[in-house]
Amino acid sequence: MMSTTILIMSIIFITNTVMIMNTIVSKKTTTDREKSSPFECGFDPKSSSRIPFSLKFFLIAVIFLIFDIEIALLLPTIPTMLMSNMKQWMMTTMTFLIILIMGLYHEWNQGALNWTK
Repeated sequence: MMSTTILIMSIIFITNTVMIMNTIVSKKTTTDREKSSPFECGFDPKSSSRIPFSLKFFLIAVIFLIFDIEIALLLPTIPTMLMSNMKQWMMTTMTFLIILIMGLYHEWNQGALNWTK
């Protein structure tokens, strides 16, 4: 047990020493203007390289991600139906589905699902 602790401590010490030496010896600077500017065939850029991001697309992606995770949480309920009490399983599943439907209704009511606006 003691040898394992000594081995782990020495590995952590060697790793930290190598990381500190790397930052000291490294020649890379963080304020290099050429590396932080966008590259356009060797010329300075004519316009900003950042394009505006559509917030609607982001909201739709987040809503999709939330409902996708909820569906993934709902899938294991089918195999557990055979191993559990049917009344308890039905109450749990219905509660989960009601919360899901209420969330969908809230998003629809707030207008987050309208793509044309």
